[in-house]
Amino acid sequence: MFSSYAAVEMAMNEVVCQEFTESIFFRYLRSGSYTMEQVRYFAIQYSHYSRNFPRVLGAAICAMPAQDSWWVPLADNLWDEAGRGAPGKSHEQLYKTFLFSVHPNVELDDGRIPTGSVSKAVSDAIDTFINFFQAASPLEAMSAVGLGSELFAGKVMGDIAAGLRHPRYNHPPLNLTFWDVHADEHEPRHYQLCKDILVLHRDPSHLATMYEVGAYVARSEALMYARLHQEMTQES
Repeated sequence: MFSSYAAVEMAMNEVVCQEFTESIFFRYLRSGSYTMEQVRYFAIQYSHYSRNFPRVLGAAICAMPAQDSWWVPLADNLWDEAGRGAPGKSHEQLYKTFLFSVHPNVELDDGRIPTGSVSKAVSDAIDTFINFFQAASPLEAMSAVGLGSELFAGKVMGDIAAGLRHPRYNHPPLNLTFWDVHADEHEPRHYQLCKDILVLHRDPSHLATMYEVGAYVARSEALMYARLHQEMTQES
C-alpha cells in the first residue's frame, strides 16, 4: 500500500482533514456556534484529557526497547509536559491560564482539579490510548505517539486556538497561550523526534503498520471531540 514514509504522512493528513478539520466540533467552534456555557464545558473536560497525557507518554515509554534512541524522544516530550522543571510551568498549570479565562469561577477540589464527573468521551479516549501500549511493539508504540498524535497535534491545537478567537467567545478576551505554544513550538518538535525513528523503517509492512496504528489512535481522539460535541449541544 505504501512505498515511502512520505506517503504514510500524506494518508494520515487525509485522515486528520476528515476526522478533525471537517468534523462537526471544529466546524461549530470556528463558526462561533457554541455558547459560552458550552465552551466552559469543553474547557473543563479537555483539562482532564490534557492532565492525563503524561500518563499516555509514560505508558508509551514502557513499550519502548531499552535503547535511548527510542525512549528519549518520548521522555523529552514528557519533560515538556513537566514544564522542563520550572516551578509552576507544567502544562497542567499552563492549561489553567486558559481554563480560568473561560471559567473564572470554576470549582476546584483540594488538588486544584475541576470538580464534577469526567465525561466518558474523555475517559474512553485516555483508556484507549494507554491500553493500546500494553501489547504494542516498539514500532507500534512510536507510531501511536508520532503518527497517531504528534503529527497533527500542532494543527489541531492551532485550529482550536483559531476557533476560540471567534468574537463570540472573547468578552473578555481568552488566554490562549496553552494552545498557541503547542501549535507553534512544542508539537512540531515532538513529532520530529518520533519521525527520526519512524523513517528508519522502510519495509512496506512496517509502513502499513505505521498507518494502521496512526489512523486507529487518531480516530479514537477524533471520536472524543465528536462525543463532546453531542454532550455540549444536548446540555444547551
